[in-house]
Amino acid sequence: MKRENMSVTGFPVPTARITRARAAAFQAAGVTLPLQPSAKQDQKRALRENSKRVALDENNSSAPVAGDLQHKRRAVLKEVTNLCCENLHTNCINAAKLQSKNSKKAKRGPLKKDSKVVPSNPVPEVQKDVTALSAEKIEKSEKAEPQEVACSTEVKGHFPMQISMGSMTIRSVGCDPQANIKICRWPPQLSSPLKKDKYNLCENLGSSSCLGITDIDSDDKDPQMCSLYAADIYSNLRVVELVRRPSCNFMETLQRDITQSMRGILVDWLVEVAEEYKLVQDTLYLAVYFIDRFLSANYMSRQRLQLLGITCMLIASKYEEICAPRVEEFCFITDNTYTKGEVLQMESQVLNYLGFQLSAPTAKTFLRRFLRAAQASYKVPSLELEFLANYLSELTLIEYTFLKFLPSLIAASAVFLARWILDQSCHPWNPTLEHYTTYKASDLKVTVLALQDLHTNTNSCPLNAVREKYKQQKFKYVATVTSPNPHEMLF
Repeated sequence: MKRENMSVTGFPVPTARITRARAAAFQAAGVTLPLQPSAKQDQKRALRENSKRVALDENNSSAPVAGDLQHKRRAVLKEVTNLCCENLHTNCINAAKLQSKNSKKAKRGPLKKDSKVVPSNPVPEVQKDVTALSAEKIEKSEKAEPQEVACSTEVKGHFPMQISMGSMTIRSVGCDPQANIKICRWPPQLSSPLKKDKYNLCENLGSSSCLGITDIDSDDKDPQMCSLYAADIYSNLRVVELVRRPSCNFMETLQRDITQSMRGILVDWLVEVAEEYKLVQDTLYLAVYFIDRFLSANYMSRQRLQLLGITCMLIASKYEEICAPRVEEFCFITDNTYTKGEVLQMESQVLNYLGFQLSAPTAKTFLRRFLRAAQASYKVPSLELEFLANYLSELTLIEYTFLKFLPSLIAASAVFLARWILDQSCHPWNPTLEHYTTYKASDLKVTVLALQDLHTNTNSCPLNAVREKYKQQKFKYVATVTSPNPHEMLF
């Protein structure tokens, strides 16, 4: 160790950083540390810094913009305007990438002989590249979307700019002199997404105005109406009604011991059972659906047909009701013809056949939606229309021949005929019903005529449970209303 680094006490004087342990040793020995380094240390430090500066200057001697690249560059500010450009974010990112590449090339040191020298001010070229890129993208978008209206304006100088488009005026300040601003806008009738959707809807329906179509899902205050999801729910139900559909000819192909009249008697009795236990209409519709589904693939004797009926009613009530009747009550209503064990065994067979898929769209399911669309044309909701449509739809449960019609078609035909019965002064079908039911008036002709014959009881059917039910005051006596025959011109 050199003498100049030794103190009087023999301990070496620190020339750089010292640890805490070494400082504690110096303090214990009574050595005072120098506050400033020696002159020789200052000379060494100065020489070291000068050598670093010389090397840095040599490396940056070939870069003409070294002074500008010492600090981190910011992205190019192209156009300061209040116009919203969808490519602005992308253009700024591309400009920043170009600048970062140029800065990296400048910092690498001397360039090769074959390489080109970076210009002293590369910012204008970056702006030109980004402007050309944005112009190409806008031209492509114009070609892809012919409905958009493009308006181009050249800006000459940093002065306030005013662009007029119809009833809208746009002002901007501080634009680039070389910038070419293009403004794309929808036509006036498509200025908002809601108007655009309604315009497309009118085109699909073949009408020029949207005045005939009422949005029945606009009221989203009631969460039970599921206004946000109603359209998707019913679109899914229209698919499910095709998949889980009972056979329409199981009486002719599979069943040999029971007949169509026996099925009608069973359903007519189940209507009375539902009235006795005050069950909702969905339970009745679902029970009849389970009966038809089971009879479509399973042979049934006439002695067990009533057992199948009460079992399907039990399953449907468990699915739809808040307080479903007990098994003993269904056994009691059959005058104890079947025991509790037989009912539970039949329940197991039905559930296994259905695969426990108990959710199925019925005519009542679609009737709620279609009645809401029908009530849109009334200033005050009509209870007679609702009760009469439900009455016509419930009459189809007894008739075996209506199995060939889809539940949605039956519901739409019931609304059509109910509107015609209550008011013959106007056409019973309108664009709103056509939109939400997806059925035209011509599609309903066969079903409406068959429903008209059922309503007037042209076949003199003796099963009157549904008729007696809707002759009550709480249903506005809709079963007593006479029905004029629909004209052929309606379809």
